[in-house]
Amino acid sequence: MIGETTSNAYLDGRVTIRQPAKGYRAGVDPVLLAASVPARAGQSVLELGCGVGTASLCLGHRVTGLRLEAVELQPDYAALAQENAEANGQNMAIHLGDLAKLPDVLKQQRFDHVIANPPYFDRRSSTAAEDPGRETAMGEDTPLAVWVDVAARRLKPRGYASFIHRAERLPDILSAMQGRLGSIEVLPLQARTTKPAGLILVRARKEGRADFRLHAPVAMHSGDRHAGDAESYTPRIRAVLRDGDALAFGE
Repeated sequence: MIGETTSNAYLDGRVTIRQPAKGYRAGVDPVLLAASVPARAGQSVLELGCGVGTASLCLGHRVTGLRLEAVELQPDYAALAQENAEANGQNMAIHLGDLAKLPDVLKQQRFDHVIANPPYFDRRSSTAAEDPGRETAMGEDTPLAVWVDVAARRLKPRGYASFIHRAERLPDILSAMQGRLGSIEVLPLQARTTKPAGLILVRARKEGRADFRLHAPVAMHSGDRHAGDAESYTPRIRAVLRDGDALAFGE
């Protein structure tokens, strides 16, 4: 059971998300993922492991007229995602289930976009979280290759798969995409210009044949070190997190 929840504002209050007070709580990562998706009105989007729905609902706010569907393993989180969709006036279908064994209704469909914020930590070399909900969200149980495989299978021809993950998992992602997805692009995200990239946004296309592209890194914060409690986001990232702007690759 989730227990107490909080209501949190995203995109400067344009999207409101109810989520557990303790356990896994969505931060900026799903917002960045949503901002990176090159969706257009009228297209379909499937989110794998949607949690409380933050990424899909931020994307649905930025690009109106999308058909949003998602699958989530944890019943309490799936219920919150459905509540959040309704509270934000968005039509989003949440399917309870394991992404490795998708419900039949999803197996019968193809999507223009599949998006995912998979668990970041390989538990073969890290410590599990005490909270079960947080552990399911953050500790990798389903192999990353399965996430990529499911995304590839559910895409329409020329459809896009978009992932956000930790930078050290890039080799695993590229290996999983080999022979399945092409036209791969990587946008590194670094905390500051003096720091190595900590996160990566990865975009690939079904039947894509363009050369691999590694874009210049995007700095999240201004300055070379943290200075007090004041917000230090760069103008580009502030526009994404506060105004709901797109985070285009290659700019």
